[in-house]
Amino acid sequence: MAVALEFIDFIVPIAVIREKYPGGWEQCLKDHERLIGGRVWYDDHLLRDGAMNPNDIESLIDEWTELGFQPMEERDGDRTWKDACVVESMFGGPTLPCEWLAIGEDGCSAYLRGTDPGPTRSRPPRQTHAEESE
Repeated sequence: MAVALEFIDFIVPIAVIREKYPGGWEQCLKDHERLIGGRVWYDDHLLRDGAMNPNDIESLIDEWTELGFQPMEERDGDRTWKDACVVESMFGGPTLPCEWLAIGEDGCSAYLRGTDPGPTRSRPPRQTHAEESE
């Protein structure tokens, strides 16, 4: 599966969340419950959170760093994404090299490298008032 990209995306592999998030994947889902279907969605391999401006993405990086994640690392003198990846979908992809993330052919989705992208997960479509009252 793949996750849809929108504005500025903050993506974390679920396997890393299981390993590093305090309380694991289940706690992560509980902590993000009110955001799922809004700015947070996930597939079988990746969790996507996002923002509309660089300051909010920086805050997400800081929050996950405080949880024990190492979003970036230095490799041969260059910064790369490690436990997370920031993607600016409107500007062509990851903001730093990210070896575990692949961008879909459409440029509007991302998936864990080495897996089948399959269908894309995103926020559910909004209901109209007429649909809500049915």
